[in-house]
Amino acid sequence: MSLSVEPPVVQEPEAPIAPPELRPSVPDWRQYVTRRNVAGALLALWLLSGFYIVSADEQAVVTRFGKIVENRVLPGPHVTWPWPVGSVYKLKVRQMQRSVIGGEPADTLLGRVEPLRSQFLTGDQNIINVRTVAQYSIATPADYLFHFEDVAAAVSSAVEAELGRQIAARTVDEVLTTEKVAIQETVRQRAQALIDGYGLGVVLSTVNIEQVAAPPEAADAFRDVASARADAARIVNEAEGYSNDIIPRARGEGEQLLASAEAYQQRKTNEALGDAARFTQLLQEYNKNPEVTRSRLYLEAMEQVLPRLKKTIVDEQGNLDLTIIRRNTPPATPGVPAAPPRILPARPKE
Repeated sequence: MSLSVEPPVVQEPEAPIAPPELRPSVPDWRQYVTRRNVAGALLALWLLSGFYIVSADEQAVVTRFGKIVENRVLPGPHVTWPWPVGSVYKLKVRQMQRSVIGGEPADTLLGRVEPLRSQFLTGDQNIINVRTVAQYSIATPADYLFHFEDVAAAVSSAVEAELGRQIAARTVDEVLTTEKVAIQETVRQRAQALIDGYGLGVVLSTVNIEQVAAPPEAADAFRDVASARADAARIVNEAEGYSNDIIPRARGEGEQLLASAEAYQQRKTNEALGDAARFTQLLQEYNKNPEVTRSRLYLEAMEQVLPRLKKTIVDEQGNLDLTIIRRNTPPATPGVPAAPPRILPARPKE
């Protein structure tokens, strides 16, 4: 059996409580919350809300009681009257916006197209489907904000109207082939004139015709025409290439023949003149001494003729020397004895 002995509890003496008049005073924040202070703080916050910053790619329009006081605020920190006295409208003036006439490609794939918006009538009474994309940016922020409620729709209408006018002035072949770039530039210029007249506050950057195609009902016929046109262009190009190859060659050969004929003519003329001059000189020498000239001419003729003839030599007794002939015969076959030289008897004199 074990006994536990608890230690005695020692109580600390309590601190003496000072009387209220001797206690230190603690500031109470509630004493600062007055109507005047609250009104001042709210006024300061309201005034600070008039401070705003315009980014580098933005411009702002400032109004006061609904009236425009600054129609173009450049990037940087600025101060104006807070709302509802003043209002600040920030716009990204460098951001390109796009407007599509004729339906988006995604809508075309899903079958959500507006046939009447994409069909245009050409000058030769053909219907074609055209999809055009116009890109524009904000030029005058105040006009962009307050002149039209839907600026994108107004831009699309201006481009669509001018596009229909330009396509109606051209044939379907011109729209499909050679006049596409001219149509884009003309539409951009004239649609910009319409936009400036409406006061939309935007500037068109590009008008790009992305797709020009025939209606599905006439697509096969259009493809056949395009294929025939391509074949015709290819054949014409091949013919022009052949012409550009053969004509210069023929001209060169003709000039070469003319030069050869002229050279041949000049050579023959010079030879004839030389032969005539030589014959004249020989005639003069012949008239001076006929016998000597005749002998000389005979010897010169023999000098030219004899080296080209096969000759046989006969001695004074009339015997024929065959050694010269043996020199010109082919060598004997090995193992076959060569025939001994023979001297033919001279023919009797008549």
